[in-house]
Amino acid sequence: MRGVDLGHHGDDCSFETILRRHDLTDPVLWRIAEIIHEADLDDERYDAPEAPGLDAILRGLSMIGDDQHTLTITKPIFDGLYEYYHRAQMLGREPA
Repeated sequence: MRGVDLGHHGDDCSFETILRRHDLTDPVLWRIAEIIHEADLDDERYDAPEAPGLDAILRGLSMIGDDQHTLTITKPIFDGLYEYYHRAQMLGREPA
């Protein structure tokens, strides 16, 4: 939505805006922000090969249910994405 406080600002997507406004510095959240940015804006600002898949999943979910349904379904998806990148950071490599 245009003009909302936590929407797109400058070159940032809404998720990046939220992280900045709340001074969140967790590198895992920022890695996820890169993926979300590319899924949303597709401007090739970040190397995020996961972005097209995430975009397809989120668009498809929005076609089969309302916003609450999408939020319910995507919570474990984003929790899993967070855990994957968190473990990768701890291990210094992609987790098996």
